[in-house]
Amino acid sequence: MAAAVDVLRGTLDLLVLKALSWGRAHGYAVAEWIEHTTDDALHIEEGSLYPALHRLEERGLIESDWGLSEHNRRAKYYRLTPEGRKALRAESASWRRFVKAVHAALEAPVGPVVA
Repeated sequence: MAAAVDVLRGTLDLLVLKALSWGRAHGYAVAEWIEHTTDDALHIEEGSLYPALHRLEERGLIESDWGLSEHNRRAKYYRLTPEGRKALRAESASWRRFVKAVHAALEAPVGPVVA
């Protein structure tokens, strides 16, 4: 089960990096972007999003500062660092390889396993 959790955590981290590749954003805007771009297939809960943002910040992939939201409320804004842009490229390439491998397995003809 730990491997599945790592895949899910890595996927969320990748989506957060991608959301921030478009520019500085607060956490709620990041979650909205993910939900919108996935046609609401993925709903990001605060209990998952904010630990991901903190994890990425600890790794030096994003930075944060305080500002005012569009509703004139104090909000923490996040942005990619140069290291975050590099990680986004590397993790996107790794994700594409993973998806291609899973797709190949799912499309494989049914038959006996060759020993």
